[in-house]
Formats: sequence, structure tokens, C-alpha cells
Amino acid sequence: MQGIRNTLEKTLNLDQLKSFGLVIETGSFSAAADRLGVSQPAVSLQIRQLERRLGVRLVERVGKRARATPAGMELLRHAHHIETAVDNAIDALADHASGVTGRVRLGTGATACLYFLPGVLRALREAFPALSVVVSTGNTDDHVRKVEENSLDLALVTLPAPGRSLTVMQVLDDAFVAIGRHDLAPLKARVAPADLGALPLVLFEPAANTRKLVDRWFAAEGLQPRPVMELGSVEAMKEMVAAGLGYGIVPAMSMVGRGAHPELKTSRLNPRMHRTLAIVIRRDKPVSKALRVVLDAIVAAGKTGRH
Repeated sequence: MQGIRNTLEKTLNLDQLKSFGLVIETGSFSAAADRLGVSQPAVSLQIRQLERRLGVRLVERVGKRARATPAGMELLRHAHHIETAVDNAIDALADHASGVTGRVRLGTGATACLYFLPGVLRALREAFPALSVVVSTGNTDDHVRKVEENSLDLALVTLPAPGRSLTVMQVLDDAFVAIGRHDLAPLKARVAPADLGALPLVLFEPAANTRKLVDRWFAAEGLQPRPVMELGSVEAMKEMVAAGLGYGIVPAMSMVGRGAHPELKTSRLNPRMHRTLAIVIRRDKPVSKALRVVLDAIVAAGKTGRH
């Protein structure tokens, strides 16, 4: 064991660890080589060198897939921590540069990406041109997992957001509205679950947190919605409703400003339904200058409503 420790301390090679991790992730030496932009023999050589240095077998073939041995699984667990530590060190060093530089990886839902973040990101670009904010969209569960794995620095998600290792900062309370075409059977100014229950509904897909809120809103009145369409995009929902194919329930932010649709009318929900957008970040995440300015900009936009 002491020999392995001495070997790691003297010869630990981050490129070899990365190659090893990709081989296990993809189950293939050739796929790992493609991801790295190198040849398959180069990846095979890195794995052999790592195994020789550690004195243990790390990779074995099961059928056509490359899988980690028990020793490989143990190394993989520590390799994730090493990668995180290196990323954090790089972010911390960026703080020593003049101004705010670096990259911040932000996850969010499609609706917030369309209607909340553009103004925030534009202001950040103007104030900090050397700052790079990389945005990806997805659902709350996926983003929470990626934040916990440190493949995202932070995420703007719809609560609830499960995760014991996370700090949650509420940003914005966003009400929902019902939408329908102006020239079809008009909705009342305020609509209840009973008003919508018998209508053809265009709703979010079942896995979305926003859909779960809608289902609970109906369930509180002893009703269950029967959607004719279940979509993953609020813009697609609006277009289907505008085509006269049903009625929808969407976040209010998607129907104001740039999101306003000339063929659609909105109605308030009674009882009120809303969602809370919040930032989630790992509790142990070092907050670099770059990450701090992104956090502050999102929170400020939520408080002022300027987005």
C-alpha cells in the first residue's frame, strides 16, 4: 500500500486518469479515443502505463465492453474527487487575474432560458467580456445530479430540488396562467380546475416539475387532467394552442414581453398556482469571482423583475 502511495505522489498523471475515466464511461477504448481526439493505441498505452505504475489491473473486458475491475472502481471514485479539486484550483487561480474571468457552467429549464436569462446574460457579457457562461437546458432532477457531480457549477431550477449536499437560494416566484385562442370558446378572466377539466389540454410532459404542479392543482379539487398533448417546450405548447388544438397552462413569464402571442388570451388561475425558481449549488463549492457575479446577477434579476 505504501508503494502505491509513493507511486501516486510521484507520478500521478491527470491525462491517464482522464483516459481511464472515459474508457469506463463509454465502455470502449475507441470511443474514449474519439472523445479525447487521440488514437486508440494512445489510450491503450495510457491505461497500461497507469496499471503498471499502480501495480493493479484497472480495466477488464466483459463481452465487447470495457469495464472497471474492483480496483478500477475504487480509483474511479477517487478520480472524480481529484478532477473536482483540479477544476476548483483552476477557478481559484482565475481570481488572481485582473477583473472577472473564467467559465461558469449554468443549467436551467427551457422556459427560464427563453424568458428570464437572456437579459441577465446580456448584462453580464457587457460588464464582464472575459467571463464565459455556458448554459445547458434540462429538467430539475438532471440538473441537481449534475451539480452534485460538479459537471455544472450551478443550476436555476423549479423547486423542489432534492439533494442533501446542496445550498438552495430562491430567486423568483412565477405564477401560472391558462391560455386559449381569442376566437375560440373564451376562458373566463379567472378559471378553476373545474373550468378546465373537461377541455382538451396541452400540458407539459409528465417528468417536468411544472407538470407535477399542474397535476397537484387539479388533484386538490378531486380532478385529473386529460391532456391531448404532453410537450417538453412551452413555445411548442403555445403554438399548439394558437392552432386551436386545445388550452394550456403555462408560466406567466412566457406570456409577457417577448413571449406575448397575438392569437392567445391569458386567464388567471383560481386558486393561484405558482412555482419557485431557485439556484442550487454544492455546499462545498468554492465561489470564485466569476461564479459570484453570475449568482448575484441572477438573484438581482429575480428581485427586480428585470430580465
